[in-house]
Amino acid sequence: MKYIDEFHDPALARRLLDDIHATVTRPWALMEVCGGQTHSIIRHGIDQLLPDSLELIHGPGCPVCVTPLEMIDKALEIAARPGVVFCSFGDMLRVPGTGRDLFQVKSAGGDVRVVYSPLDALDVARRNPDRQVVFFGIGFETTAPANAMTVHEARRLGIANFSLLVSHVRVPPAVEAIMRAPQCRVQGFLAAGHVCSVMGTEEYPALAERYRVPIVVTGFEPLDILEGVRRAVRQLEGGEHRVENAYPRAVREAGNAPALARIEEVFEVTDRSWRGIGTIPESGWRLSDAFRAYDAEHRFEVEDVRTAEPAACRSGEVLQGLIKPHACEAFGTLCTPRTPLGATMVSSEGACAAYYLYRRLTPGAPAAREAAGRAPAPAAATDAVKEASPLG
Repeated sequence: MKYIDEFHDPALARRLLDDIHATVTRPWALMEVCGGQTHSIIRHGIDQLLPDSLELIHGPGCPVCVTPLEMIDKALEIAARPGVVFCSFGDMLRVPGTGRDLFQVKSAGGDVRVVYSPLDALDVARRNPDRQVVFFGIGFETTAPANAMTVHEARRLGIANFSLLVSHVRVPPAVEAIMRAPQCRVQGFLAAGHVCSVMGTEEYPALAERYRVPIVVTGFEPLDILEGVRRAVRQLEGGEHRVENAYPRAVREAGNAPALARIEEVFEVTDRSWRGIGTIPESGWRLSDAFRAYDAEHRFEVEDVRTAEPAACRSGEVLQGLIKPHACEAFGTLCTPRTPLGATMVSSEGACAAYYLYRRLTPGAPAAREAAGRAPAPAAATDAVKEASPLG
């Protein structure tokens, strides 16, 4: 299949790996920003094929994981109210709030529905004019255009019983926050290709120059990631720090003009809290004054919510790239996909979920699935890069 099979080619993977091994002469630490990239890296064993001196640090690029606990608790309160239909993508239903999740609200009688598009939620509102329908609008810049379009359509069609619970976050301010942290070890970034397909790359050159780090826009298949790593280490070894687009099949410098116009119409930039990290200035969006009537926080007056994170959960450190998931004492014991303490174990893009799913249960023991008596990951998921390994 075009853009799938050709980006799993073992011979090309071997050539890229050989080039990376030949280029690296000293320790380097790169951060892949996106959780989808993290899953691809762990699933295919890419980090194990790189030079020992080259570390991949997992970043906070999982939209489910960084949705703040306060916002999860607001969602739970709204969803439990009589007369409300609460719509969400499925990956939010197991995310733990303070004491419960959306599945538990549903089991207690709340009308919680999984939808595949915010426009599906708008259709629910159109067909149920006597109910208040709320869509949980989370995500990075990638999902913002669809949510903006849905609110735009709600106003155009006069559907007054629809609202959006907004928890949108923006990547460039997070990159800056990471670089400004005193404990930061990141020396280069693999930027998320899908975000840049919407926003373009124009916000990144200033960051690359200010913090003297290469930023390589990268896709999600094995060869995409290896090419991104190759370009980043070549810059580092050469003392360079610029933005490169290694994902030109999807990303243009100026981004997607219609999507950007819709975002600008409906949203305005605001400070946003990130779960496990804290508030990052100008790192999110909220509905602008012109669309405030469709803001679920405003409509349901859920401003004051008391939250409490589990003391044993270290997902905040995972999201900041300070520890790997298996360094958390609760990982795989108190915290599993069935009994999650944090969103990083629940989300399909969470680093903890990736380490658990692909059996990275302890440091230095990637094959622990056999010792644990677990079924291995599907062979098709790892064959390409395993075959390409310079280690045989």
